[in-house]
Amino acid sequence: MEVTLNRVLKSEDYVLQNLIQFYHYEFSQYVPVLRVNAEGLFKKMGIANYWTNPEYHPFFIKVDGALAGFVMIRSNGEFSNVEQFFTLKYYAGQGVGRAAAKQVFELFPGKWRVLQVKNNYAAQAFWRKVISEYTGDRYFEKYDAKDDRSSVQEFYTDNRML
Repeated sequence: MEVTLNRVLKSEDYVLQNLIQFYHYEFSQYVPVLRVNAEGLFKKMGIANYWTNPEYHPFFIKVDGALAGFVMIRSNGEFSNVEQFFTLKYYAGQGVGRAAAKQVFELFPGKWRVLQVKNNYAAQAFWRKVISEYTGDRYFEKYDAKDDRSSVQEFYTDNRML
C-alpha cells in the first residue's frame, strides 16, 4: 500500500470541498455548531486562502492513487500547524494517517504545533502516538482552552527539545 500526498490544485477545490463534507460530518460530534442546511449539506469551508496565501498548503492523501483524505497545513516561518486532517473510515487502522502525517512533517521541517479539539480523544491518541513515534518521544504537550482546543503537541522535526 503506497500512501502519497498530492498538492490540491485550485481546479480541484471542489473535490476538496466534497471531502470536507465527510470531515464536517465526523467533526460535528465535537463541534455542535456544525449543522447541515436545508439541502442537507454542511456550509462550505472557506479555503480560497490555500491558493492565494503562501502560508497555506492543501494536500490530498492518496492510497495507491485513490483518494483517501486530505491534510491542510499552515506554515508561517515560525512554526507549522495541522489546520485540518482527515482520512476516510475505510482506511482506519491501516497506517494511512500515520504515513501521511509523517510525510507532511518531512515536507515542512522545523517547529510544529498540532492541536486537537476538546473531547476528541481518538484524535488526541492518534496524534500522541504518531508524534511520539516520529520524535522518539521528544515533544511537549500542553492544554489550551483557546478556541475550545484542549490538547496541543509541539515538537521539532529534528527531534531537539523545546
